[in-house]
Amino acid sequence: MVHDTLTGLLARCTQSLESEFGHLPGYESTIPESAIEPILATVAHRLGDNYPYFHPLYAGQMLKPPHPVAWAAYALAMKINPNNHARDGGRASSAMEVEAVQEIAAMFGWAEFLGHLTSSGTLANLEALWIAGQLAPNRRILSSEQAHYTHRRISGVLRLDYAGVAADLRGRMDLDALEAELRKGGVGMVVATLGTTATGAVDPLDEILALRERYGFRVHVDGAYGGYFGLIPDELNESARRAYAAIPQADSIVIDPHKHGLQPYGCGCVLFHDPAVGRFYKHDSPYTYFTSRESQLHPVHFRSGEQKSLAGDPIHLGEISLECSRAGAAAVALWATQQLLPLTPGGEFAHGLACGRRAAVELDRRLREDACFEPLATGRPELDIVVWKAAAETAGQASERAQQVFDRCAERDLHLALVQLPQSWFGPPTGAKAGAVTCLRSVLMKPEHEAWLDRIWERLSAAAG
Repeated sequence: MVHDTLTGLLARCTQSLESEFGHLPGYESTIPESAIEPILATVAHRLGDNYPYFHPLYAGQMLKPPHPVAWAAYALAMKINPNNHARDGGRASSAMEVEAVQEIAAMFGWAEFLGHLTSSGTLANLEALWIAGQLAPNRRILSSEQAHYTHRRISGVLRLDYAGVAADLRGRMDLDALEAELRKGGVGMVVATLGTTATGAVDPLDEILALRERYGFRVHVDGAYGGYFGLIPDELNESARRAYAAIPQADSIVIDPHKHGLQPYGCGCVLFHDPAVGRFYKHDSPYTYFTSRESQLHPVHFRSGEQKSLAGDPIHLGEISLECSRAGAAAVALWATQQLLPLTPGGEFAHGLACGRRAAVELDRRLREDACFEPLATGRPELDIVVWKAAAETAGQASERAQQVFDRCAERDLHLALVQLPQSWFGPPTGAKAGAVTCLRSVLMKPEHEAWLDRIWERLSAAAG
């Protein structure tokens, strides 16, 4: 019903957009509707070969449906198909990007910074690591072994030395292991993950920053998944709350609006606390920028209200991004969503995060009271991801049992995920080897998951019984 209503609204807004260009001479479309309709009908049928990512019974991977205003704004922008590489390619959408990114930075307490949207969190993290390599060449990048695998891969692409740091029993970066690496010297940046992909663990950012005072290195926050949770500090445990409170002290931040930010793929964002890093992006294109005054190439800074060069001239976003062509529609969708749902504590957007967080805590509580399951031994989840293993005598039996429950849940239209974790995270191993165990994993990131938890639990219990 919501989408039907929005479809009519989108049609009216499309007519309004077309009227903005009504002074132009008309022209006829050369594509007959009769040729398109059967193709789209086939597309609709083939798209049915998917998991129902949009539904509350899908609780497997990090897939959150875009807000209706986001997909409507994206579709409206596609009538123009702007390119936010240069102001000439997307004047309105570039301005919207600047405003939307400013609102994200304000969520982290930054009023002066350098930042822009990217096509993904991977690209955003690549830019953060690239800047670290520019500032401190031939120095190492460190991240937790539970950090996203792309940090190791990106370091290889950039030819930066990389080392993984052991994680503790909660999946967070182990501080003793980190300091052991720091004592070796030659560290240029430490990546703190706020919301690991496996368990939603939150690295102790506040304590990592304390080590920065002693050893001197950049701190990058990979908040691609969990970055927004700073809006609901009262819902978090104490250690996570301290980590989120420390984000303003970081050197760079990545967040993915296409995860918790209710955006279509792909929409990532990278922010740098020191605007002077813009000097590394400087380039001289002989063909891209002819008509815009906003084409002068200078290091940039970003103060509240407008993004400018140090010479005082407005700039285009292509000067502060490694990517060239970028979908302006992504910026329009993000801007529209943040107009409807501001990034403020206590607001409707924050309420949606809190619903998922409460659902995760409640699912974890039920798992701990059921003899069929064994949640993590270290306590309740830190964000909205819940991981547990099937109760069994050995890790091999538990892994086999997890696969069975996974399949039986899918037969009941409940879609979970599987993940391999150290057996030691669930207590002393009972088999000959500690090793890894295949576990069940649920990402309760939809606001509706709280209201649907009873139905989720009913299906899970039946699948395990």
